[in-house]
Amino acid sequence: MELTGELKALFIETAQKLKGHERRIFMAKVVSLLGPGGQRQAESEFGWNRGTIRKGRKELSSGLRCADAFSCRGRHKVEKRLPNLLEDIKSIVDSQSQIDPSFKTQRLYTRLSAAEVRRQLIKQKQYREASLRA
Repeated sequence: MELTGELKALFIETAQKLKGHERRIFMAKVVSLLGPGGQRQAESEFGWNRGTIRKGRKELSSGLRCADAFSCRGRHKVEKRLPNLLEDIKSIVDSQSQIDPSFKTQRLYTRLSAAEVRRQLIKQKQYREASLRA
């Protein structure tokens, strides 16, 4: 199959609009149309990952759908990694906090900066520096 510029643009645009299972199936069908060496050709011409193409071909041949697990990606919440962090911050900040001098609100104010609270957490509570990076 000969790939023209318009056909390449169409395949790339369509693949970008699809997500997950549908995208992999589309990629696998395009590669099967390209014939032998289609994975390498799709990788060089379209910029598609050959691992994704292989997964799509397995899904297409078996009829089973692989789970995408989008929720497992990204950074985990700090509360999950450091369950005592909130109490430790409160113990450091409570001694430095004061109520609003005009008594208009119930908020407490502190003169500690976030960087100083971080330094004290590392020093007093033996937190590792890497675990407290933002």
